[in-house]
Order: sequence, then structure tokens, then C-alpha cells
Amino acid sequence: MPTAVSRRSSSGASIWLGMLVLYVVWGSTYLGISIAVDSIPPFLMAATRFLASGLILLAWSVARDRGSFTVPTRRQIRDSAIVGGLLLGGGMGFVAFAEQTVPSGIAALLIATMPIWVAVLGGIFLGERLPSLAVAGIAVGFLGVAVLAAPSIIGGAGAVEPVGLLFCLLSPLSWATGSLFASHRANLPAKPLVATGFQMVLGGAVLAVMALATGEVASFDISDVTLDSGLAFLYLTVVGSLLAFTVYGYMLRVAPLPLVTTYAYVNPIVAVILGAIVLGETIDARTILAGTIIVAAVALIVTARSRMAAPRPTASRVSDGAAPARTT
Repeated sequence: MPTAVSRRSSSGASIWLGMLVLYVVWGSTYLGISIAVDSIPPFLMAATRFLASGLILLAWSVARDRGSFTVPTRRQIRDSAIVGGLLLGGGMGFVAFAEQTVPSGIAALLIATMPIWVAVLGGIFLGERLPSLAVAGIAVGFLGVAVLAAPSIIGGAGAVEPVGLLFCLLSPLSWATGSLFASHRANLPAKPLVATGFQMVLGGAVLAVMALATGEVASFDISDVTLDSGLAFLYLTVVGSLLAFTVYGYMLRVAPLPLVTTYAYVNPIVAVILGAIVLGETIDARTILAGTIIVAAVALIVTARSRMAAPRPTASRVSDGAAPARTT
């Protein structure tokens, strides 16, 4: 998450249009992933998507900067590989794998716990002193996860496949680890699009290795890909990654950060609604209760952390977008 961004003047209409894009597009990516992995292996799908997106961003950066483009240092490439591997390899690869068996709305609610893990890991490994509001949010968030996961652990209606559930829990943990490393330890390229492009390419390479290791590449037959999966893949690549990230970068420059971060608790609501409308996923009382608890917890933590004093930017931290909250 960026720490210091110069705000540019912009109309209220353009700001709210940008927020609408983040709410709807990033909320719909869970639906897109669920449709894409119906006939495309998850790690291979994610690898291809992010390699393509990253190469497009880097090509655009080189063309835009022309002779002034600066090749990242070895340290920057290494740190970009670590961040990309954690955010995309673990974060996005795991959720794609999970959505083979877990409904997209349930997956979105569990992935929404990422700010909770950021707060927990920041306190453990970075010694961040959390406000009481954030501590309360952590406790409430874990209660919501318990409500959502209980049937899968103790049995009962609404249970989801255990391995998929596990990967849904590991995904935000990996994403939170990568976000903290990117914002506190990593030395990344100074230009946001270049930094994100390298993270996508190198994270895509990690996903490609995962696809090879799990046998997805060897067993994949492109003739098995359905039209719906193909269109979902294109949507995720062009709209979910390229368009939404561009809008996100713009919003960081022109809108108050507390407003921008509201996507964190709007996206899961959008995902649950779209999953029910498009895929017929069930929204029962337990899902509504768990979702309400998790969204409230995320709101508490995001609010509390936005009030914390931001660290002074350093040479090793990208000032506007080094650690994007999402690249879905």
C-alpha cells in the first residue's frame, strides 16, 4: 500500500467513476476466475494472464519513456521476483486453484481477510503497534472466518471442499506477506508501471513453474477450452489487470486514500452478488452473517491503519504503487 502520494485536482464525477470501476471490476474478478478455471488449469491460466499483462505494461513503459527507460538493478529484479511470487504465485495462484471447488462468493469473503493478515504479520514481524480498533478488527475478522468455515470443519450444510478452503486461507496470507515485504523491505523500480510489470512477469514465471510441477502444462489441450472460459480469461487479463490497475494508479493520485481503500470491503459484496446471479451460488443466512462480520472487520482495520502515521518514503520504497493492494 502506498504511503505518500501527491494529490492532483480532479472532479468528483471522475473520482466516483474510478471508484465504481474498482468496485465492480475487481469484485467481478472472482466470478471471472471461477468461469476461467472451468476448462483452463488454474496455475496455467494465472501464469498466462499475468505474463501477458506484465509484458504489455513493460512494453508500454519502454515505448513511453523511449531512451530514458532505466533497466532495474539486480536487487530490484530479485525483490520484484519475491514480491511477484508471493502476490501472484501464492496470492492469485492459490485462489485460482481454490475456485475449482469453492464458490466464488465464499472465496471472495475469505480473500477479503487480507488486511487482517497484514495487521497480524505487521505486528509480529515488524513490531507495528496496532490501535485498539485494529485489534478489535482482527478478533472480529477471525470470528467471521470461523463462522464461514465451521461447516467444512465440523460438518453440516454449507460445507466446502477442505483443500479448496485451505488454499482460500493461504492466499491472503501469501498476499499479505508480499505486500509487507514490498512496502517495508523491497527495493523496487521507481516507476509504478515498471515495478508492477516486473512483478507480473516474474510472478507469472513462478506460476508457470507451478503449472509445470503440477502437470497442468503436460495435460493441457487448448481444444478443451470453452468459449466462456476463453472470454473470462480475456476479461481478467485486459479489464481485471490492465484497465483496473491503471484506474487504481490514477485514483491513488487524485482521491483520498481512505476512499480508495473502501474497495477492500465492497469487492466481496459485489463478488457474492455476482456469483449468485450468474452462477446460481447459494447465499444462505450463514454466508450473510459471516460476510457481514468479515466486511465489518476489514472496515475496522482499514480505518485504524489509515489513521496510523505513515512512514517516511525511502529510496527502497516506490512512492505510488510499489505494493498494489490487488492486481486482479
